[in-house]
Amino acid sequence: MTALRVRLGVLGLALLTGLTVPTGASAAGTAPSPTVEEQRLDRAAPQEILRRSGFGTAAPRLARALESARSYAQARRAVTREGTQLWRRAVDRAQGRGPAGGDLSRDDDRPLYWARLGMTREVRTWAPDFALTDGRRAALLDELERTSRGQGSVRYPHGQGLKRILLTGFDPFTLDRDVRISNPSGATALALDGTVVETADGPARIETAVFPVRWRDFTEGAVERALRPHLPEVDLFTTVSQGRVGRFDIERTNGAWRGGFGDNENVGRTETVPVSDPASQPQWTTTTLPYTAITAAQTGRFPVYDNTTVTEIPAGGTGPVVRPGGPTAGSTARAGGGGDYLSNEIAYRATLLRDRLGLHDRLPGGHVHTPVLQFGAGNTTEVTDPEFVRNRLDIIAQVRRILTVAAENS
Repeated sequence: MTALRVRLGVLGLALLTGLTVPTGASAAGTAPSPTVEEQRLDRAAPQEILRRSGFGTAAPRLARALESARSYAQARRAVTREGTQLWRRAVDRAQGRGPAGGDLSRDDDRPLYWARLGMTREVRTWAPDFALTDGRRAALLDELERTSRGQGSVRYPHGQGLKRILLTGFDPFTLDRDVRISNPSGATALALDGTVVETADGPARIETAVFPVRWRDFTEGAVERALRPHLPEVDLFTTVSQGRVGRFDIERTNGAWRGGFGDNENVGRTETVPVSDPASQPQWTTTTLPYTAITAAQTGRFPVYDNTTVTEIPAGGTGPVVRPGGPTAGSTARAGGGGDYLSNEIAYRATLLRDRLGLHDRLPGGHVHTPVLQFGAGNTTEVTDPEFVRNRLDIIAQVRRILTVAAENS
């Protein structure tokens, strides 16, 4: 960051003395400002999380690599390397490999989130000595997002007798409400990536990836790009997100509607979920997970529900109606079982992709909502506490058991 400040100071002097700027180049001052999401990084809690996990070194390391880059190709290689390493480091830490880097619990997903934001901020504000177009900067950011989220490292071993499970999680969100927040779905993705569960039918390998809580990424097709190559080869998939207090939900139905709640960039969207070929877009998609078996099994301390409730505008109607038993014929979606936010949307997109690939009748897949991850009673300032850690570990263990039951009954 010191080098960046020096470059910006030189840039200011250059502008004052009338030096020209190469067209389309970020090197001479057109580098964007940090995003709303990246600006939260400077708050006390994120800095403490990075310090107590050892992940505060990730962004400076990338900054040094970019400083040494003399071309776009070199910069892209650096971004790919550092993004991939960040994901691997987070998975290793969560699964007990390598140094803990500090006293923060290993199951914590937040070091990955905040370290990634530090890295994207470095790329976004980087002013190289060579011309860097907006398009190429965007490509670097996309590569960093993809690699640091595990989206480019989903790999299943070859051979027979091994089931393949794909699981997705999310970043923390509602951070202006409480910047300390962790997302148990992201923590689950780190804890289970590359692991094997033993089922009654044999072993099952789990591969995972994490998605941002941003409308624009979903609009740009991030979910479909990440999942399309893998859905034809897996035996089961589940998107996972944080849902309601004290309970798991297997969401039966997903709706094609965005309800407008602000994302991690404080942007809201109220509209039909935008997808390719909207003319053939259904208002609803459904789970093919074995929800009856999952809800009947003893999977952990939190109850698990088969959630069938949706909100719709009935055919011929004008206003929204809550339907506990699911949508009625010809209705327009206003909320799936998982609501009208990005958890509903990833479930909708993943199951729509399943159906458009012709996999509805043979690929079990759907959405699991975890309990809200809560801090211990009275903790309004500390970034962690024993009850917080226990709750997260219990949620992770229960998702693992839910996956095992789902694999055994698919």
